[in-house]
Amino acid sequence: MPAVRKPARPKLRLGIPVEELVAALKEMDDEDREWFLENLLAATSPDYLKSIREAREDYQQGRTVTAEDVFQG
Repeated sequence: MPAVRKPARPKLRLGIPVEELVAALKEMDDEDREWFLENLLAATSPDYLKSIREAREDYQQGRTVTAEDVFQG
């Protein structure tokens, strides 16, 4: 049976090993970690940015539903 090759562990272009990034994220408090991850996602995902623009437009146009209405049953 052939050996299974593990994929190479990528490094960020800044040269930070993934393990160091994970360790830094674990040291952050929940609010800072959430802020960082949301901004990272926004910076790397055109679809995410588009969804934010659409959500803001929906809110401005009054096309929203309250959480109470959604979870009322």
